[in-house]
Amino acid sequence: MYENIQKEAPEVYKALMREVERQSKGIELIPSENYVSAAVLEALGSVFTNKYSEGYSGRRYYGGCENVDTVEDLAISRAKELFGADHANVQPLSGAPANIAVYFALLEKGDSVVGMDLSHGGHLTHGHPVTAMAHLYNFYRYKTVKETGEIDYDEMEKMVLEHKPKILLVGYSAYSRDIDYERVRSIADKTGAIVMADIAHIAGLIAAGEMNNPTPHVDIITTTTHKTLRGPRGGMILCKEKYAQAIDKSVFPGFQGGPHENNIAAKAVAFLEDLQPEYKEYAKQVKKNAKKMEEKLKEKGYDIMFKGTENHLLLIDVTNKGVTGKEAQIALDKAGITLNKNMIPDDPRSPMDPSGIRLGTPAITTRGMKEGEMQRIVDWIDQVINNIDNEELLAGIKKEVEEMCLSFPVPGIKM
Repeated sequence: MYENIQKEAPEVYKALMREVERQSKGIELIPSENYVSAAVLEALGSVFTNKYSEGYSGRRYYGGCENVDTVEDLAISRAKELFGADHANVQPLSGAPANIAVYFALLEKGDSVVGMDLSHGGHLTHGHPVTAMAHLYNFYRYKTVKETGEIDYDEMEKMVLEHKPKILLVGYSAYSRDIDYERVRSIADKTGAIVMADIAHIAGLIAAGEMNNPTPHVDIITTTTHKTLRGPRGGMILCKEKYAQAIDKSVFPGFQGGPHENNIAAKAVAFLEDLQPEYKEYAKQVKKNAKKMEEKLKEKGYDIMFKGTENHLLLIDVTNKGVTGKEAQIALDKAGITLNKNMIPDDPRSPMDPSGIRLGTPAITTRGMKEGEMQRIVDWIDQVINNIDNEELLAGIKKEVEEMCLSFPVPGIKM
């Protein structure tokens, strides 16, 4: 495997093989990560990477684009089928560029957006002050209700009525519940706001029918194509037909140049996989596994944010265990278990050393792990967090983790 890289770039090859080993022998719990199929990997490494194709299918700036037109058309038609959308643009390079392209398409400088607070599960691109977009537009951020774990729709409505935003934005990166898109639509309609849903984390579960589909209720949808969709790292925008021209012009030539057609070919492959019956079973198991982990973590006294999970992820406050999120992440890494430190709602600690950890089940479910493995994983997590300085214990758990993981091969990787 990777013989040409080994010959021509040995340093890269060594790092690559170490990553193959890490992925194969470790438990991946970062909810924004997943494993793609061998077919998706092949498309990413295909000759489509050689082709420049500025523009859109049938309207390219360069010649020789008949084959990239074919794969981009396939990606578009499959994306529309997955979500029941009027229009799809598959050229965004990732989720953040997709969100920014929507802002550029629909907003004027100084316009307002109501979105979700980062510490309550939102995303940086939803208006955090450190982002460039926050200097161009006015963002107002709603939170969740501590007692119920649900989005504070009453607060959302008050903000919409007060600030009259051009866009009402829903979606998240660390929130573990579903969204009432019908209610969001009714709130937006009180002032005529455009409704935008960022479904980057949950797109696969939506496509499989395991979570509410925003398409009937919103105007714009943005998503990544990795995470639960199990495609290549990239982005996508879906929208109602009335916004199609503005979105396409914003992506190109407004914000990006030539699209990455090898990536778009991989999207076309992944979307076809997502349309198969087997994928629906996968999505069901993702939720079952997340629920089992929630159950076992609660039994061990962990403080689950938002009152539990309705999707693929869990946000956990580890303060009552006497550790920080950063300390937990580092110790778990040593044991071969990868997750990420994460802020909890209104976290008193800093983002680089927060109170919580975030974990999810997409990647381990792709490997074929089910409820029995969730029990073992939670047991290991608990042992590590309660013994973060016991290097001998961490090393012993790592060996057990490797033994289990080798029984569940990663798709597309040969050891």
